[in-house]
Amino acid sequence: MENILVIGAAGQIGSELVIALRKKYGSENVFATDIKQPPADVLEGGPFQILDVMDNNRLIHFVIRHKITQIYHLAAVLSGNAEKIPLQAWDINMQSLMNILDLAKEVTDVKRIFWPSSIAIFGPSTPRQDTPQYTITEPNTVYGISKLAGERWVEYYHQRYGLDIRSIRYPGLISYKTEAGGGTTDYAVEIFYDAIREGKYESFLSEDTSLPMMFMDDAIQATIDLMDAELEDLSIHSSYNVAGMSFNPKQLAEEIKEHIPEFEITYKPDFRQAIADSWPACIDDSVAKKDWGLNYKYDIKCLTKTMLDGIKEKLS
Repeated sequence: MENILVIGAAGQIGSELVIALRKKYGSENVFATDIKQPPADVLEGGPFQILDVMDNNRLIHFVIRHKITQIYHLAAVLSGNAEKIPLQAWDINMQSLMNILDLAKEVTDVKRIFWPSSIAIFGPSTPRQDTPQYTITEPNTVYGISKLAGERWVEYYHQRYGLDIRSIRYPGLISYKTEAGGGTTDYAVEIFYDAIREGKYESFLSEDTSLPMMFMDDAIQATIDLMDAELEDLSIHSSYNVAGMSFNPKQLAEEIKEHIPEFEITYKPDFRQAIADSWPACIDDSVAKKDWGLNYKYDIKCLTKTMLDGIKEKLS
């Protein structure tokens, strides 16, 4: 029997991952934690506790007391917010990961860990088209630097201590269930809310800024599929490239207009434009497809309809 701990359960990924894991493993076996209250379905659907991953003593006590066998460590300061508080973001992103890695080294019940990386590990010198699994990684953001350092620590702990740690380099993630949380790809969530509420949107990225994106259902399924894979099938022990789909704000606006013809978009790039310009436009995810069968269900058309329908129902 698995006892699973999800750290960052109130966030964009965590709030949906907890629900999926509880369906798979049983509500009583998936422990959700965060430093803030999660959505109602997470709070009421199984065990939840306020827990700060930076509080190492409480974290260790929690893991031992509940005989945790798998940890999903999702807590982090995202790219846009990290640029406003660089040293604090570095401390939170790195020290929290090190707490988890050291804990897993000592607590023998913990058999497997998931930690998310990001396309932010790439930088201006990285090939932007079909960015390969192995390539130049010279990030120029605090978030990207912390994620790249995290990848190196994750692989080190695997090689040095034999820990089973798995990771995905998430692209931009899109969901109607939780609103955006301070990332550079947040426009692709905000645009849908503003289209429905106001019929217009001012994008903080330029119209032709293409970035890799994934609908959250695909991201959750990819995460679970990776964690279910046999260790001997995995050739990557840092983090896997995952692509999803690629589009720019203009293309997404055109899809929205198919459903809301009066929708208007304007462009006022801010500091996040420079971040987006340093990231890949599209990703080569062939290694993940070969190793553990990565696949996707959503394209831009299916994504747009699902987002609009979901937000309308949520707001009503």
